[in-house]
Amino acid sequence: MKYQVATSTKEKVIRENDFIVSKTDLKGRITYGNRIFVEYSGYELGELIGAQHNIIRHPDMPRAVFKLLWDTIEKGKEISAYVKNMAKDGSFYWVFANVTPDFDENGKICGYYSVRRKPRPEAVATVSGLYRAMLDAEQKAGARDAIAASTGILTDLLAKNGVSYDQLIFSL
Repeated sequence: MKYQVATSTKEKVIRENDFIVSKTDLKGRITYGNRIFVEYSGYELGELIGAQHNIIRHPDMPRAVFKLLWDTIEKGKEISAYVKNMAKDGSFYWVFANVTPDFDENGKICGYYSVRRKPRPEAVATVSGLYRAMLDAEQKAGARDAIAASTGILTDLLAKNGVSYDQLIFSL
């Protein structure tokens, strides 16, 4: 279930002590969302459960960011990222997200957890410019080559600064 919503310029700013928590199955379908997730997303819990987590994906987010996220967590590693989400009413909210695999008693990945908190405004300002450049590269490259083009922007930035992705994210 994906709603078609027009984006809005209205921003919801996460409160300092809020933590947005959700859990998905291996396919990215939401299996749990805390009350803060429900509040900021604007969806009822019943609308969220069973929906793809990308129900809150904002069109300003480059596809390459989610490719990196999925590639990382499917390998059993955690990842942190700045993400612009879109609420049901079209408003948006920025988060600093940590996504980690959930393992069963046999050590097999059985789902994923995401805990999001309020990002630093300076980090959002920096990452917004990067994401805009990545998204521009995706749009110029066309659907087939979008992710590669966008990934190239990020890879070039990391190489230019001599840092890893994690070092960049945690330095913001």
